[in-house]
Amino acid sequence: MKAYSISALAGLAILGGAPLLAQTAEQALTDPDATAQGDVSVTIYNNGQALVQDVRQLSIAAGRSRIEFPDVSARIRPETLSFAAAGAGIVEQNFDFDLLTPTKLMEKAIGQTITLIRTNPATGAETRERATVLSTAGGVVVKIGDRIEVLRDDGLPVRAVFDRVPTNLRARPTLSVTVDSTRAGTRPASIRYLTPSLGWSADYVALFDEEKGTVDMQGWVTLTNQTGTTFHNADTLLVAGSPGSNGYDPRRRPAPPPPPRGSSMVPGTETADRERLGDFYLYPLSERTTIANNQTKQVSFLDVQSVPARRRYQRTVDWLTNDDRSINVASQVQFGTSRDQGLGDALPAGAVRFYQRDAEGNPQFIGENSIGHTPMGSELTLRTGDAFDVLVLAEVVDREKITASEYEKSARYRVIENGEVTREVEVEEAKTFWRTTMRYTITNAKPTPVEVELAQGGLYRGWWSRDYRVISEDVAGRSVGLDRREWTVPVAANSKREVTVTFETRY
Repeated sequence: MKAYSISALAGLAILGGAPLLAQTAEQALTDPDATAQGDVSVTIYNNGQALVQDVRQLSIAAGRSRIEFPDVSARIRPETLSFAAAGAGIVEQNFDFDLLTPTKLMEKAIGQTITLIRTNPATGAETRERATVLSTAGGVVVKIGDRIEVLRDDGLPVRAVFDRVPTNLRARPTLSVTVDSTRAGTRPASIRYLTPSLGWSADYVALFDEEKGTVDMQGWVTLTNQTGTTFHNADTLLVAGSPGSNGYDPRRRPAPPPPPRGSSMVPGTETADRERLGDFYLYPLSERTTIANNQTKQVSFLDVQSVPARRRYQRTVDWLTNDDRSINVASQVQFGTSRDQGLGDALPAGAVRFYQRDAEGNPQFIGENSIGHTPMGSELTLRTGDAFDVLVLAEVVDREKITASEYEKSARYRVIENGEVTREVEVEEAKTFWRTTMRYTITNAKPTPVEVELAQGGLYRGWWSRDYRVISEDVAGRSVGLDRREWTVPVAANSKREVTVTFETRY
């Protein structure tokens, strides 16, 4: 007995010479490149959602009638639909998302009779048999005459011919609305809805010139359409921001990871010369574009040359770190987005990929990082990787316990007996401090001098630990908040330098 699985059956049925479907003219499949869409506008947000507005010229009968809108998003959120046509009001809406596929055809044919056409590979002769579809659970089970057959894939050609297309299967995602119109005639009818799976992100290509101290930056908008529908010749507007969605998230995306260590952004206070919508920036595409399904499309939106930038080396040391080996410092590129000395624009969130020219002048990739939505006037410090030749060894040289001469009341409580306070008790204990000496050894194997931004973190452990002091330091430092002490340490070419700092802390 020769039989075939549904997957093989489906593929052969589509490619076979005989008609797959016997159907009426109204049910015939349309040109896959054709569209029923009208004047389409798409507003795309960073959070993977889009607002689609489609205006079509439709003939609407007087009274109640049903209007179909093929070629809507297969991921449409029906509850967000808005319909508008002069003299007509919506009564009911339906979204038919059961799309016409070989698998769906077979599922809908359960209990019905189809025609199986088998071809003898030796002679080419075709054999036709009428079969009743009994089940498609885990495979296709059919009844042919008095026998039950399970269709399997054994490589022999077979096709299935269906008598008709089930009324609830659609070649394309279709929205149907029942309207009540006060008059008959052709007029513009518009629908507006939200859909997930259509989003955009920004991607940046940065060419860093370390010798000149500049960076050339190109910005690209990357559109991704996974809605199951192509949006033809759409007027496209991008919104930099993520509007609240009341908890709706069809993709169940995890929270974005924290920025990599060694990267930072100091937010600016300048307003970019772009159109705004509430608290969001708008990035309209200059020309209409077709956003094909399962397509990634890139459009340029930023191209700035010779922005001041510099190489930066940095390491943050956790409290009481005692390295057993030297650690490579972070290699960073620092630049601004201000109007006068920077990119002169607000930057939507995205990935920044850095390149640098080699000795032959060819750009080579040196690392990438990500940024959040960045106001104009900000200063960005982005880690591109670890420096090969610049390392820091952190060591605890000495640590001793010291006691202050003053006392503090650290606990106080009352003793209550039979509902009355009989006595009050106060407990006193000495303040305990620790004197810790840290040594940081910086080695530079580069043929040029470098400056290393060295930071000691972990100095703040809670309200009780605020009283810490720096007793001595080889290089003048600066306190950054309660938790951090920073130093800018110059290191000559092909040399090393030691920096010793003594702290007094409560822990």
